[in-house]
Amino acid sequence: MARGAGRQAGNTGGGRSRGGRVMRALLLWIGLPLLFVVGVIAIIVGVEAQSLPSYEDLKSSQVGQTILVRARDGSELVSLGPSYGHWLTYEQIPEVMKQAIVSTEDRRFRDHIGIDPIGILRSLMVREQTGHWRQGGSTITQQLARTVFLNNNRTFNRKGREALIAMALEWRFSKDEILELYLNKVYFGGGAYGIDAASRKFFGHPATMLSLPEAAVIAGLVKAPSHFSPTADMQAARDRAKTVLSVMQDAGAITAEQAAEANVDKVTMVSEGKQNSVRYFTDWALPQLDTLVPDNKDPIEVWTTLDPKMQAAATGAIQANVPTGAQGALVSLDRDGAVLAMVGGTDYVTSNYNRATNAVRQPGSAWKLFVYLTALEGGAQPGDPVIDQPVTVDGWSPRNDEGRYAGQIDIRTAFAYSKNTVAAELGQKYGFDAIASMARRFGISTPIGTNPSMVLGTNDVRLIEMARAFAEVSARGTSVEPYGITKVETTDGRVLYQHQVLQGQTLVVPAVAAGITDLLQTAVSTGTGTAAQIGRPVAGKTGTTSSNKDGWFMGFSSGITTGVWMGRDDARPIRGLYGGTAPARAFSQYMRVAVASRPVEQFDTQVTLPAWQLEPDDMGNTGDPNGYYYPDGQGSPPAQGDGTGPGAPPPGDNGQQELDYGSPPEPPRPAPRPAPTAPTAASRSFLDQATGRKTPPSGQPNI
Repeated sequence: MARGAGRQAGNTGGGRSRGGRVMRALLLWIGLPLLFVVGVIAIIVGVEAQSLPSYEDLKSSQVGQTILVRARDGSELVSLGPSYGHWLTYEQIPEVMKQAIVSTEDRRFRDHIGIDPIGILRSLMVREQTGHWRQGGSTITQQLARTVFLNNNRTFNRKGREALIAMALEWRFSKDEILELYLNKVYFGGGAYGIDAASRKFFGHPATMLSLPEAAVIAGLVKAPSHFSPTADMQAARDRAKTVLSVMQDAGAITAEQAAEANVDKVTMVSEGKQNSVRYFTDWALPQLDTLVPDNKDPIEVWTTLDPKMQAAATGAIQANVPTGAQGALVSLDRDGAVLAMVGGTDYVTSNYNRATNAVRQPGSAWKLFVYLTALEGGAQPGDPVIDQPVTVDGWSPRNDEGRYAGQIDIRTAFAYSKNTVAAELGQKYGFDAIASMARRFGISTPIGTNPSMVLGTNDVRLIEMARAFAEVSARGTSVEPYGITKVETTDGRVLYQHQVLQGQTLVVPAVAAGITDLLQTAVSTGTGTAAQIGRPVAGKTGTTSSNKDGWFMGFSSGITTGVWMGRDDARPIRGLYGGTAPARAFSQYMRVAVASRPVEQFDTQVTLPAWQLEPDDMGNTGDPNGYYYPDGQGSPPAQGDGTGPGAPPPGDNGQQELDYGSPPEPPRPAPRPAPTAPTAASRSFLDQATGRKTPPSGQPNI
């Protein structure tokens, strides 16, 4: 028994001895490399810490770039860039502000060495559970390192560098110094860096006067400055502040009573000054600096193409003519592509969404520019005869207004009165793919479908690209590239970028450009665009989509091309909106100012008016401006007056019918004209409608 027990005990002891040897070996194999890695990291962090700027240098360094934007005449348009308040020492910063930031951004701030292993593990666990990086593990020190020394690129290389700098900051500076740097340098949105700048911007007083609910609002901005900014969405800012208060209570920074008394809903904001429509232009132009002058961080002056007088006229024209509840946009280009004016909406403060450059909408008959360009390039001539009659293409049957068909007319007349049937026939003859290719050639970048109804403008486009296409016609068929920046220089006069005007490429031969200009003149002189007349030669085209959802007018005169769009952001119908009404009037109002100092320019081709046709001035001064046609989505006969009669569009129309194709106004019969008489190719009823030889019934609408 004793010997057996001894052997058993010996075996047990041997097992423990072998287990101990294994553990010691594992510790050596794992621990020594780990100690080596830790030692290397400590050396790197120590070296990094010694290379950091001094505390005073960090205080004086600024984040962000100041940009002074100038108009084409050198006047100042806007000054953009960071704003800084007064530097607050750690002792001057309100305790509620420090508690709010630490509670929400880094609860273990006082305990870690710049990185928080617990926070990193939590972030990894959330990533594993959700499949997305939903919770960051960045400490306040890491955020400071990113703000001062790095960028926001989410790469492992940047994150590793950020961690090293954070540990170096902790090595070099105290916790109080790090928190002071952070609260004076972090970005809070609206161009405000530091809590004093944020407090003055949002609340109108220094940060030393911050209350608990105000501190909660500011602390809540760090996560997403643009999303939670009070100036962008006050309710979102308040909801986020309530979350901050809850987190502070959970962290023990405030009591439940303090959290309950902090009424975020009663926080008052400083109202921002009215921002004018120039910001639509600067929002479009300034991002191009990343390409024009990459890696530049110096303060700069940006000279632009914008004309202040034209911009004011464009803003006034949109605001004066846009239908109630609708939005409007305008782009105006000089002959070389320089953007002279840009309006992206009725009010930048209410909505900074730029409808001139970002919105995609159906252009209606303005798209017929590409249909007729394709036909002209294929050999058609403005005077060639075509037949306006019912037509069916692949099961699709477009209609004209009131179901009327003029019979044999010419291409010029068909374009002037926006005949849908003729556009469909031309599309079938010359090819829908060819029309799409023509649109691509003239700068349309949005997707283009080639179903037959595309000839009526059912593809979505951007206003600035349509303006470019018409500018290229104005430039006799050569390419034009819209641009907004002419020169970039440093504040000491060193030129970083100078725009070079390049020779445009030929898109269509001059004869084709002259032919389409002939058609565009006719549309303004006698067709659907008479409201766009400005007392000098104008070439242009109207566009209206189904149920009056969009109204367009595109045109040019004296080297300036301007496009106008109007409609609702939710694409709901707008009663009475046609390309030939409000958009054409806005075009006319703006262009009278835009071309006032320019000489009158005749086009390469003069508009050819039949001898029986009314003079443009007569056409422009007759008819009821409040009347309109209202056809349905299939082009059925339109209703009259208020749009409630027979032919009003049914719910859920297919949005594929162009609406501005109606007959011209019907004025009282003019004085008799000498021979020649009207062409016999057109039917008598069409001539009566076109020339006004019969007086319309009382209340007859006018396109």
